[in-house]
Amino acid sequence: MIWDFSTIMVLLVAASGLVWGLDAWLLKPRRVAAAAGAEVGEPVLVDYARSFFPIFLIVLLLRAFLVEPFRIPSGSMIPTLLVGDFILVNKFDYGIRLPVINRKIIEIGDPARGDVVVFRYPEDPSTPFIKRIVGLPGDHIAYRGKRLFINGEAVAYDPAGTFVGVKSAVMHTGAEKLVEHLGDGTHDIIVTPRAYSFDWEGKVPADSYFVLGDNRDNSRDSRFWGFVPNENLIGRAFIIWMNWDKGPDLKRIGTSIE
Repeated sequence: MIWDFSTIMVLLVAASGLVWGLDAWLLKPRRVAAAAGAEVGEPVLVDYARSFFPIFLIVLLLRAFLVEPFRIPSGSMIPTLLVGDFILVNKFDYGIRLPVINRKIIEIGDPARGDVVVFRYPEDPSTPFIKRIVGLPGDHIAYRGKRLFINGEAVAYDPAGTFVGVKSAVMHTGAEKLVEHLGDGTHDIIVTPRAYSFDWEGKVPADSYFVLGDNRDNSRDSRFWGFVPNENLIGRAFIIWMNWDKGPDLKRIGTSIE
């Protein structure tokens, strides 16, 4: 069992529902009978359970099946995501999963190349990671000389000038900014010309994905620890709803994640 927010909410729903249900079906009728028609109040614990049960249930349903918020703690996805970005993750695009056991019960869709996804880090499933999917099941992936190759074909890049970072991203100022053409869309990445190229080559196994950070020379991703199993996927990041990095950045509110 992974002790995350969903697990805690499941336990709170179960506990409050059990207290409320046992009182309604078993204990309250006894209190009413013993009172012989007099007014009967509820124990404090039952009152709290009845009040909080629907709140816990709504929060659980929203977080487990619809959307879940996350905060970006590192710069591995610069320039797409910055340190301090608060994002929302779509939980149903890739299928409905039961909380706690993470078993998929309804198939809806599959991840697409280029999706920015949140997933459980394979080496420590209690830790959520965020990266971009570049390799789908069965793909042959190569990363050489700071360039990506998929099934023997080089991914196209357009130069986009020099990256200028602010706040926590200032350390990456001077990196080369590129527009990467991946899947049906494009997105920005940065590479550091003088940094060592972490090269890799191999085939993506069935039901797994190869992921990279958009800050290609400052990301611990599939080149280092391997593939992301489908069962580890949490959802697709789709919008930035706030940024707080040494203060707020109002310009990033409502930014869609491409």
